[in-house]
Amino acid sequence: MSTFSQQVYALVARIPPGKVTTYKALAQALDSRAYQAIGQALHRNPTPETVPCHRVVKANGALGGYAWGVRRKKALLESEGVPFLNGQQVDLKTGYFQV
Repeated sequence: MSTFSQQVYALVARIPPGKVTTYKALAQALDSRAYQAIGQALHRNPTPETVPCHRVVKANGALGGYAWGVRRKKALLESEGVPFLNGQQVDLKTGYFQV
């Protein structure tokens, strides 16, 4: 596992239930613009039970991808109480966690 991936996982592990952060915020926290690399690292997440990669969304609140499907990602977020605006987009005003 690369150091970059380990850094991504360490940040994502800090996101509490009921909150989300963005691919962009993670990249900025790592002093990077590699948003897609963040997504790829999360797609290869070996420990989703401790690194809650489903809590990372696009900068506009759209869900983005998820290794087990967007429907499951949405269900996980809803079960944690993440607020949605229109049923498909996370309300980043109330559900955002700054990493």
